[in-house]
Amino acid sequence: MATFLYRVGRLAFRRRWYVALVWAAVLAAVGLGALKAPGAADEEFSMPGIESQKAFDLMEERFPGATADGATARVVFIAPGGEKVTAAGNKQAIEKAVTGLGDGTQVASAVDPFRAKTISKDGSTAFATVTYKVGANDLTDASRTHLERAIDQARDSGLTVEAGGTALESNAGPGGTAEVIGVAIAAVVLLVTFGSLAAAGLPLLTALIGVGVSMATILALSSALGLSTTTGTLAMMLGLAVGIDYALFVVSRYREERAKGRAPQEAAGLAAGTAGSAVVFAGLTVVIALAGLAVVGIPMLTKMGLAAAGAVVVAVLIALTLVPALLGFWPNAVLTRRARKSGRIEESGGDNGGTRWARFVLRRPIPVLLLGVVGLGALALPAAGLQLGMPGDEAKPTSTTERRAYDALAEGFGPGFNGPLTVVVDGKGAADPKGAADEIAEEIGATKGVVSVSPARFNDAGDTAVFSVVPSTAPTDEKTKNLVTTIRDERSGIESGTGASYEVTGTTAMNIDIAQKVQAALVPYLTVVVGLAIVLLLVVFRSLLVPLKAALGFLLSVLASLGVVVVVFQQGHGAELLGVEQTGPIMSLMPIFLVGIVFGLAMDYEVFLVSRMREAYVHGESPAQAVTSGFRHSARVVVAAALIMIAVFAGFIGESDSMIKMIGFGLASAVLFDAFVVRMAIVPAVLALLGHKAWWLPKWLDRVLPRVDVEGEALARRPEARDPAADTAPEPEPART
Repeated sequence: MATFLYRVGRLAFRRRWYVALVWAAVLAAVGLGALKAPGAADEEFSMPGIESQKAFDLMEERFPGATADGATARVVFIAPGGEKVTAAGNKQAIEKAVTGLGDGTQVASAVDPFRAKTISKDGSTAFATVTYKVGANDLTDASRTHLERAIDQARDSGLTVEAGGTALESNAGPGGTAEVIGVAIAAVVLLVTFGSLAAAGLPLLTALIGVGVSMATILALSSALGLSTTTGTLAMMLGLAVGIDYALFVVSRYREERAKGRAPQEAAGLAAGTAGSAVVFAGLTVVIALAGLAVVGIPMLTKMGLAAAGAVVVAVLIALTLVPALLGFWPNAVLTRRARKSGRIEESGGDNGGTRWARFVLRRPIPVLLLGVVGLGALALPAAGLQLGMPGDEAKPTSTTERRAYDALAEGFGPGFNGPLTVVVDGKGAADPKGAADEIAEEIGATKGVVSVSPARFNDAGDTAVFSVVPSTAPTDEKTKNLVTTIRDERSGIESGTGASYEVTGTTAMNIDIAQKVQAALVPYLTVVVGLAIVLLLVVFRSLLVPLKAALGFLLSVLASLGVVVVVFQQGHGAELLGVEQTGPIMSLMPIFLVGIVFGLAMDYEVFLVSRMREAYVHGESPAQAVTSGFRHSARVVVAAALIMIAVFAGFIGESDSMIKMIGFGLASAVLFDAFVVRMAIVPAVLALLGHKAWWLPKWLDRVLPRVDVEGEALARRPEARDPAADTAPEPEPART
C-alpha cells in the first residue's frame, strides 16, 4: 500500500492542475445537482420492532388520516392569584383568545377549553389545543407570528399565558455558531503547531472543500434515497473534523521529509506513502464505526451513519490527492518562515515536548498506568446508574414559554398529564369490540399509578378503539416506566377474557421503548465495531496485543465520558456551570453516538501515533526508542488534532438546547480522556512494560494476514532512498511563494 500511495502522491504533485480541476469539477457537479434537486423531506422517526411503533402503525392503518403529522400548540391559561378561569372576565378573555388562535390560515382547529372541559380541578388553569393542517417544519413565519400575537393579546387581559407543542419547535439547530467557533480555534491551533499561515490554512481549505462535496452530494441524493434534512448533520461535523486531521498529518509528514533534504515531489510522495497509509486505515476504522450504526435498527440513524461514512471517505481521498496537489503549487509555503527566508531546510532531530514526555512515561510506566486506569475507572463508575430517556420540555430553561407551560400543566393537572399513554385496542377478533374496549379501559383504569382514562374513540369500522391513560407520575419518572411495563404484563389475562388485543404507544411509551432497544443494541454494536476494528488493526500493526490494548483503552475512555455525563446531566453536579436548569435521563441515542463517533476518532489517534512507533521499530530501533521516536514525530500533531476536536465539540455546550449541550459535553470529554489520558499516557506505559512482546504475532497468524506495509518499509528499500535529495522523476518548476 505504501508504494501505491507513494506513486499517487507523486502523480498528484506532478499533475496538480489536473487534480485541482477534477476536484473543482466534482464540487461544481454535485453543487449543481444539489441546487436542482427537490427539497429534502422531513423524515418521520420510526423504530421497527418496538410495540409503540406497531401500535402507531395500526392507528395509521385503521384511522386513515387521523394520525397525520400536523403541528400542534397547547396554550395554557392561568388565572391571576386566587381567581378562577371560569370567572366571567377571565372566561371571556380565554374564549376571545381561542377565537383568535383559530383564525390562522394554516390552523385546522382550536378547541375551546370550556367545551372540551380541559380545566383543572381547582379552576386555576385551563388549556386550549391548536391543531395545524401542516407539520411543524412546514409552518410559515406568518403562522408562528399569528400564534405569538394571539398569546400576547391574551396576556394583556391579565392572564398568565404560556404555550408548548411542536408548533413552537424550531429546526434551525445550533445555527452554525459552534462550527464557526470550532474552525476559528482550529485555525489558531494549526498556526501555533506549524508556525506558517499556509500550513495552517491548507488543512482548513481542503477540509472545507471535502465538506462542500459531501454535503452537496447528500442534498443532491436526498430525494432519490429518502434522506431527511437531519441526515447531513453528523456528516458535516465529522467531515470537518477528520478532514482537518487527515490533511494535518499529511502536511506534517511532508514538512518532516523536506527537513531531511528531500525534494518537494519526493517529499509529497513519501508523505502520501507513509502518513497517507495511516490516513487510509484510520478512515476505515471511522467508516466501520459509522456503518455499524445499522446494527441498532433505527433507519434514520443508519442513514446518518452511512452519510457520515461517505463524508469520511471523501476526506481520505482529498488528503491523498488534493493535499499533495496543493503542495505542488506552493511547495515551500508550508515550511517555517525561517526555512523560507534562509532557503535552508534543516532536520530537527533533537528533543521536543513529545520526547521529554515519552521518556518521563518510560521511566515510570507503572505509576502512570495505574494513575490513568484508576482515574478513568473512577470517572466511569457513575455510568452504572445510567438512565436513558428522551428529555422534553421539562429539560428546557425556565426562560422558555415551553418549560413554563409544562410546569403549569403539571401543577394544575398532575405531573403525568404532560405524558399521557395511548392505548390502541384491536377488536377484530372480539365478538363485541365496543364491549371489549370498555372492559380493557376499565381494567387499565384500575391499575395502580393511573389517574384517569379517557372515553374510547372508535374507527368507522367499529373494530378498533383508541383511548388515553394519564399516569400519576411525570413522563421521565422511573415509576411511569414501571407502569407501562405493568399494563403490558397484564395484557395476556385481559386479552383472553375479552378476545381483543391492545398495545401501548404515545410519546412517553415510545421514549421508553427506544431507550430499551438502544440499551439492548449497545453490546452487539460494540461487539461488531470493536471486533472489526481489532482485525483491521491486526493488519496495520501486525501485533496481537496492540489492537487489544487500543480497544480496551477506547472502552475505558467512553465509559469515563458516559460517567461524567451522568454526573452532570443526570445527577446535577456542576450542572449550573453549563446552564443546565433541569436534570433527568440521558438522551437515548447518546451512548450510541458517543461510541460511534469517539471510536473512530480514538482509532485515528491510535493509528497516527502507534504507526510511527511501529515504523521506527521495523527500521531497527529498540521498543523504548521506538516509543520515543513515535512521540517525537507525532505527539505534537496528535495533540493539535485532539485540541481541534475538543474545540469543535465544546462549542456546542454554549447552545440553549439541553440535548445539544449533552452531546457537545460528552464528545469533548471523551476526546479529552482518550487523546490525553489513554493515547498519550496509558499507551506508552503499556508499550514500555511489554517491550518486544508488544509487537509479537503468532507465526500462523503472520502468514494468514495480508501485508499492507503501512510503515513504508518498501519505500526505505528503494535505491533512490539512499540519497535523500534524489528524485527519479522530472519535477516541474514550482510556483513562486
